[in-house]
Amino acid sequence: MKKIKKATVVSLSRGILGEPFIAHELNIGKERMKEFGVELSFSEHALMGLDYVQKHPEARAKDLLDALGSDTDMILCAIGGDDTYRLLPYLFDNGDLEKAAKGSDKVFLGFSDTSANHFMFNKVGMKTFYGQSFLSDVCEIDRTMLPYTEKYFREILETGTIKEITPSDIWYDTREDFSVSAVGTSMPSHKNQGFELLQGSPVFDGEILGGCIDTIFDFFNGERYADSPVLCEKYGLFPKSGEWKSKILLLETSEERPTPEKYGRMLCELKKRGVFDSVRGVIMGKPFSEVYFDEYKKIIVDVIGNSELPVVANVNIGHATPRCIIPFGVHARVDAVKQKITFDI
Repeated sequence: MKKIKKATVVSLSRGILGEPFIAHELNIGKERMKEFGVELSFSEHALMGLDYVQKHPEARAKDLLDALGSDTDMILCAIGGDDTYRLLPYLFDNGDLEKAAKGSDKVFLGFSDTSANHFMFNKVGMKTFYGQSFLSDVCEIDRTMLPYTEKYFREILETGTIKEITPSDIWYDTREDFSVSAVGTSMPSHKNQGFELLQGSPVFDGEILGGCIDTIFDFFNGERYADSPVLCEKYGLFPKSGEWKSKILLLETSEERPTPEKYGRMLCELKKRGVFDSVRGVIMGKPFSEVYFDEYKKIIVDVIGNSELPVVANVNIGHATPRCIIPFGVHARVDAVKQKITFDI
């Protein structure tokens, strides 16, 4: 068990944290971290704004390597975005990420486009944590962090890990107004139905890996950025089919709310690469505001085409609020009957 005393925020994808219009959220986050008793710092380029961060992937890569080499206990991603794959050459050409991550026990926490960074760390054998980010969660503009979200954030601060997750009792409508005038306001909530077994055994185990399916699809598809599949293939970012045999695949969808047609295309890309023939099970995050949820559940069962592969939906991870935190790189046991996922720590 390792208590988090120091945390460093990095902007590995989108540089919105450095924009003046976000200052009130930044201040909320700073104050909350102080209340948690954590010494907070920001990497050299984390607050340099959207334009600079977008144009300088080498600076983002430097920030990550510097944080790995520092005395910080936690590397906390500011937010997601859509182009963190551009860090690949600066992290892998000289083996810098592998050297920096070797033997590291730092907590790396982020989600969304940060999925690509989790796959980078998976390549070099470093355990990571998926599910929350600084701006999206710590800087929540309600009077407090969302209680379910805060529960898991506090656990990782106090212990350096997560022991188990259970479903949230409620879920929230997605916040659209982040202005100063919205500070202190709450979003409407709805009863949550818990983990939902779509098919297969309700109990299965393995190491969890995955993330935002939109980002993962960009590993193979150049519709968003033409060089994304080129770089991801060059550096072997996505594991080969055989490397999935001991794993559970985590999939969640972004705030872009992909249409059912696109969701099906994204899943078919994973099937083509043999993922569903190899994994020991699949867990699905609750979609953004539950948009297309019923359609997604039907599509994933149809695309997999194997009723024996366990699939559990409605896990509170990813772009719908509230959010838990899931460790990658440790043995996990999913139990849809007992409604919990436990982790060997």
